[in-house]
Amino acid sequence: MVVTGRAALVALLATLAALAFRTTAGLLLVDAAIAVVIGTDAVLAGSVRKLGISRSGDTRIRLGQQGAVELTVTNPGRRVLRGVLRDAWQPSLHAGGPAKLAVPPGGRVTVTTTLAPARRGDKSAGPVTVRSLGPLGLAGRQGSRVVPWTVRVLPPFLSRRHLPEKLAMLRLLDGQHRSVIRGQGSEFDSLREYVVGDDVRSIDWRSSAKASDVMVRTWRPERDRRIVIVLDTGRTSAGRVAGVPRLDAAMDAALLLAALAARAGDRIDMLAIDRQVRARIVGASRTEVLARLTDAMAVLDPELTESNGDLIAATLLTTARQRCLVVLLTDLNSAALEVGLLPRIGLLTARYQLLVAATADPRLTELSSARTDPAAAYQAAAAERASAERARIAGVLAQSGVTVVDAPPDQLAPALADAYLSLKVAGRL
Repeated sequence: MVVTGRAALVALLATLAALAFRTTAGLLLVDAAIAVVIGTDAVLAGSVRKLGISRSGDTRIRLGQQGAVELTVTNPGRRVLRGVLRDAWQPSLHAGGPAKLAVPPGGRVTVTTTLAPARRGDKSAGPVTVRSLGPLGLAGRQGSRVVPWTVRVLPPFLSRRHLPEKLAMLRLLDGQHRSVIRGQGSEFDSLREYVVGDDVRSIDWRSSAKASDVMVRTWRPERDRRIVIVLDTGRTSAGRVAGVPRLDAAMDAALLLAALAARAGDRIDMLAIDRQVRARIVGASRTEVLARLTDAMAVLDPELTESNGDLIAATLLTTARQRCLVVLLTDLNSAALEVGLLPRIGLLTARYQLLVAATADPRLTELSSARTDPAAAYQAAAAERASAERARIAGVLAQSGVTVVDAPPDQLAPALADAYLSLKVAGRL
């Protein structure tokens, strides 16, 4: 049995009235009457044990958006159930407070809980608590029940707004490359009449014999190139830049690249690695790869350990045995890269076209320019040193044949997409 604040208020007022008689018998009589009224009110409350409770609604919600989970409450009893219902969720989902409940005998009511997640990952529902009050609202019955439900909070994909612009650039690039391109590994596009300047090796003699003019073959770049996206989930990915975790910025950039490459006809695989392989998406079709990447990224969290460079290299070599584009999303942290990627850089660049993308901290530029007092001067010196160290690591990677993208969180995704398109233009994919 539960007692409400209304019951306490009634008891207080009745006790004060009884004290006016200044007799112990009167006080005991009033207290007994109050107890009887409260007990009767609790007995008349609808039963919560026989309630039927089921869930339905969203199982996936993008971070920054809202979703809804519905609870259907069925009352098989003979009394109206009036009270409140609390659907418990993790605080990061901002599920709100209790909802009023009124279920007629033999009826059912649906209660909607709006979820506004603030963190990625799988979020499980807590117990559902129903408090049934009597007709007077003084007391009632209460019970809790576990009604299982899990909501997966997906990455927000904020860089989706850049996709139309990048697709337009891709179409322009594809139109340029549909001209005469010849060589091993390119796809046949169409036949056209020979013009002065065409490579005679592209003449199709069989088609020319059937036609009244000399015909040449035109080619287009292969559309089934492979891209392997590697997310470094080690300790450097836990750092926040402009309020955004490096891992989240890397995920956003990876999603834009995957969406663009899928439209270009390329195959996309994804690995998430630190000291073990956290996620592996291989062989997904172009129509489902974005959904599978988003689903796998939702449950990834940074590990506060240094990533294993040998594991990254070995996993890549076993996953992609032929030359392809490898996009490593990590940080240009000298301490981490000098024991992780750099000792294996020669092995990787010999096999793959390697692109390293990192999240730059715009605050370094701000600190470098602020030298108004001695403390600011020391901060500026530290910022200049950090920037110089990042530039040094980027230079070492570039000398090894690695394409490097270093951009702030809000610019990393479009910068990575531009680097991908530039590699296509240069014919390096």
